[in-house]
Amino acid sequence: MGLLVDGKWQDKWYETKSNDGHFKRAASSFRNWVTQDGAAGPTGTAGFKAESGRYHLYVSYACPWAHRALIFRSLKGLEKHISLSVVHPLMGAEGWTFQEDEGTEPDTINNAKLLHEVYTKAGPTFTGRVTVPVLWDRQTNTIVNNESSEIIRMFNEAFNALPDVKAELDFAPARLLPQIDEINARIYDRVNNGVYKAGFATTQDAYEEAISNLFDELDVLEQHLTTSRYLVGDTLTEADWRLFTTLVRFDPVYVGHFKCNIRRIADYPNLNNYLRELYQVAGVAKTTNIDHIKRHYYESHTMINPTTIVPLGPKLDLDQPHDRDKLSAN
Repeated sequence: MGLLVDGKWQDKWYETKSNDGHFKRAASSFRNWVTQDGAAGPTGTAGFKAESGRYHLYVSYACPWAHRALIFRSLKGLEKHISLSVVHPLMGAEGWTFQEDEGTEPDTINNAKLLHEVYTKAGPTFTGRVTVPVLWDRQTNTIVNNESSEIIRMFNEAFNALPDVKAELDFAPARLLPQIDEINARIYDRVNNGVYKAGFATTQDAYEEAISNLFDELDVLEQHLTTSRYLVGDTLTEADWRLFTTLVRFDPVYVGHFKCNIRRIADYPNLNNYLRELYQVAGVAKTTNIDHIKRHYYESHTMINPTTIVPLGPKLDLDQPHDRDKLSAN
């Protein structure tokens, strides 16, 4: 666990003292966009055109932010167009590595052994956290983007003209974007990042504030899903996938490791049923590696779990039938 400072690696945990024990997530650093014609996106500069074989994705199966990108790469049919490297689940003193292990995929583009080497190839004096996902451009030999919310928007739209890409799948339709953006903002703050605010808090007050917001929001979502199949009515959108990657980690990791133990997702009938439906969408299960997820959190965060013991449970029932489709029939 660490960061780069002027291109030099430092093994350093998150600093919370100056924030009264609150965990503050830093903004992503690389913010260019891939577009159909190479024009500039909402942020960054122009020149990144959607082309088959040009881009490479670095991910961790453990990371919920990287998991979003993996899901969109799978659902949109981008796997033959965008190549992939998968880091080792353990984030140790050197950060993410490409050490060989079951489920890992080496860096065949830059031949890096450590992910921070990819960052310094893009910016030799880079300062900041070395995070996944990372979208790399083979043509210009640099990082295009390392912000997951923007990468999934690119995957949703930019590559639609390529052969066999599922252009008909639109997880961010223009007519629903105001609703999607509002839901995303609330869930990111209180749930996606909320579990980290609880888990990385270093004062009781900071922890209790995060836990209160987290479970208040989960209660709201549980009630919403009583009458709505998805977060935005009957339309499956990116908001659902952004929530899914937190929900699928909740009972195996966040309940115990991050002390998010007021309730489990298993205790929420609608959220649990909804989680199973999303997991069972074709192409999603293969992106979900519970072994990597558990090993990463319990073995990497030694400040939280100094023994690095990985719990055997809980037993998940993600393949059990769901009945969420009944809501669309009403």
